[in-house]
This record gives sequence, structure tokens and C-alpha cells, in this order.
Amino acid sequence: MDKIQLYNVVPEIFAHREDLDSDIWHKKFCFEQGKSYLIKAASGTGKSSLCSYIYGLRDDYSGRISFDDVNINDLTISDWNKVRQTSIGVLFQDLRLFGELNAVENVMIKADLTSHCTKGKAVSLLTEMGLSDRLDRPVSLLSFGQQQRVAFVRMLCQSADFWLLDEPVSHLDIDNAKTMATMLTREAKL
Repeated sequence: MDKIQLYNVVPEIFAHREDLDSDIWHKKFCFEQGKSYLIKAASGTGKSSLCSYIYGLRDDYSGRISFDDVNINDLTISDWNKVRQTSIGVLFQDLRLFGELNAVENVMIKADLTSHCTKGKAVSLLTEMGLSDRLDRPVSLLSFGQQQRVAFVRMLCQSADFWLLDEPVSHLDIDNAKTMATMLTREAKL
């Protein structure tokens, strides 16, 4: 996938707002592969909704979203499976981890689905994120910041044309946030 295009997209809840000041909503906007975008906006203005729309989890918007000029509303379940396995990775704000599984098991679920990451690489990435002493603990016993790092590594363990990160460092200290940024930059170049 080379581009994600938004044409006059706006969440239904914002459809009648006259005071909506946005660089994305109600505009023509294109995310291009190989480029980085930072969307900064106040809480409650639709950043998480945008990620959910692009990932195909919600459709409560007007306008059109396209992948390489194909309207996402025309995608079949099989198409969506392929997109989520090969083209778009996501780090959800609510993480969506399996609490009873440990860090490695959570990462390997995604890695096994995408055949992109070995267990050795998963362990290496988790270790780089400072989790070497927590690999075998159920993630429900980890702090939210540690869980956030597990979810980040899970996202990296798939090939993707685009990665969507929703509040990726919200519970991290500055050092872990820098490590995450370094890893993201490095993995994006692979």
C-alpha cells in the first residue's frame, strides 16, 4: 500500500460542528508510505477515532477513506485480513493485550499471524525495551507502561506499510519513550 487517502472525512459526532478546526477533518488528506506524521490535537477531537477508521474497526464517519484509491467500504473480510497482516500495524491506546499470556506470547500471536518476526527477534526487541526480567510474567501483572512496551513490540513484529500509534508514550518515562522512538525509526527503515 502506497497511500491512505481521506476525502472530506469527519466523525458523525462532529458533523454539525461549525467550530471544528482541523488539518484532517473535512479536508482532502493523504498519508504517504515512507513518511512520518504526527497528529497533535486536544483530547476528544478524534485521534483515536481516526486510527479506528483507518484500521476498519469503526465506520461512524462521513466522507471516504481509500487505500491506493480503493474505498475501504468496498473491502471484503478477506481484504481486511490481508491489510491487517501485511499493510497496517497498530498500537492501540487501550493496548488490547491478553492479560493471562506473558509478554513473549502476546507478541508471538501477531508474529505468528504475519510470519514476520521470530521468537528470538521478539525476545530481543522486548529486552531492548527493558523487559528482559518480565518476559515470562502474565502481562496483567505488569504496569501499564510495561504493557505499553509489550504492545509496541507486538506492533513491530509485523511487516507494514503504515504503523498507527495511538498515544504510544502516554505512560512511559522519557528514557523509554526515546528508546521506543529509536526502535521505531530503525524498524521503519527495514
